[in-house]
Amino acid sequence: MREAMFYKKLNGKVQCLLCPRHCIIPEGKRGFCWNRENINGKLYAVGYGKVCSLAIDPIEKKPLYHFYPGSSVLSLAIGGCNFRCLHCQNWEVSQTPPDKLVYREMSPEEVINLALYHKVPGLSYTYTEPTVYYEFMYDCSVLAKKYGLFNTMVTNGYIEKEPLKALPVDAMNIDIKGNEKFYREVCKAELSPVLETCKLAKKLGIWVEITNLIVPRYNDNLDDILFIIDFVKSLGRETPLHFTRFHPDYKLLDVPPTPIEVLEKARKLAIEEGLKYVYVGNVPGHEGENTYCPNCKALLIERSLFGIKIVDLDLESKRCLVCGEKIDIIC
Repeated sequence: MREAMFYKKLNGKVQCLLCPRHCIIPEGKRGFCWNRENINGKLYAVGYGKVCSLAIDPIEKKPLYHFYPGSSVLSLAIGGCNFRCLHCQNWEVSQTPPDKLVYREMSPEEVINLALYHKVPGLSYTYTEPTVYYEFMYDCSVLAKKYGLFNTMVTNGYIEKEPLKALPVDAMNIDIKGNEKFYREVCKAELSPVLETCKLAKKLGIWVEITNLIVPRYNDNLDDILFIIDFVKSLGRETPLHFTRFHPDYKLLDVPPTPIEVLEKARKLAIEEGLKYVYVGNVPGHEGENTYCPNCKALLIERSLFGIKIVDLDLESKRCLVCGEKIDIIC
């Protein structure tokens, strides 16, 4: 264990200040995310180092399409989450306390050594919600920077401002799930803190890509899709937006998979509204996985099963080889 960051003491109780829930935790109890426990009046990160998932992944799997395309990252997770999404697609690990899973005890040094051994350029904190294992992510991230590795975070965006400012993260894929009603009823959370995280991340210079999982009957209507498009446009037209396909899982087994035409219409609408880079996800082989020049529509990066082929893109100048358009990409 490690003493938690971002909390205050309240006469025997403690108040966690890591995420917008601001859990007030009595002695011997844990917060909503199961990762932070009040032990003798101090808050401890009880999931620290209890790594339940570890893999080398293509960065496109995150999905991050405009950040070091074609690279591999060391991906890791610790159990728990600060949401209770009915449709969670990693529920086996995200909806279980970190010490109730099969885990591998690791130190930040071991994580970084593993990344260096496999010669990957960076790390990704993913699979569950990285915010809930903040201290381990923070320690790994600081060490990664010392070795010239980048840090990426796949997140629901439910993190307070000060913890985000302190985190040496280079890129984030942030999930915006739907409108306020969707957050209350499906995720047991609130929308506004997620939007604030998106804005702050952009302001801090973090590379941001947005994912919206379209769930039939829940957030697939035109108003919901336009809300996502308009918000992403407010972040900057260069912000990549991923519309991804839902498949039945966890507590939404009675909901059918998202029709591909719904994803295609959402993508078409977003492009018409002025977004430069809009993608269709969870549909292997779909042309909506590719990156096209926002000016001349030339094929720049072709994707298939997380593999990529650079076509009409010069990675050094970051320009389209057909028309010379500057492409928003980090490599």
